[in-house]
Amino acid sequence: MGAGCLALPIPALAHSYKAGEIEIAHPWSRAAPAGITGAGYMTLTNKGGTADRLVGARAVIARTVEIHTHSMEGGVMRMRPVPGIDLPPGASVTLQPGGLHIMLIGLKQPLVKDSRVPLTLVFEKAGEVPVELAVEAAGSRGGGGREHGHSHGHGG
Repeated sequence: MGAGCLALPIPALAHSYKAGEIEIAHPWSRAAPAGITGAGYMTLTNKGGTADRLVGARAVIARTVEIHTHSMEGGVMRMRPVPGIDLPPGASVTLQPGGLHIMLIGLKQPLVKDSRVPLTLVFEKAGEVPVELAVEAAGSRGGGGREHGHSHGHGG
């Protein structure tokens, strides 16, 4: 496989990215077969003095990508799209299972454990930021293989 390969086998180590004053810590996903919906999780931190907003995302591995949240309605957990995620100055927002997350709808190929999958985040002010989702085990709650406090310093 050449440059068209989307999921590269790489051990799941901590990784982070920076776009202007926005830090993106440990973007990850769970292993999933092709044809279904996957999800992306991470922590977004605004280190600057100006608010920003995550307004969208794109991934060639999915038919479409949306920002979603979970909510309880009448005792039933429901997912619904949201137009964006506000990042006030100095705030952190964690995208995690059971909360805010990025939906990868209509996976064109499987999300394979220990691989990395490209995802582009779109911020109102910081612009487009390419990241890689570290794919963890199917039932993961996040953090598999993470080394807390260690960053590879990707991005710019």
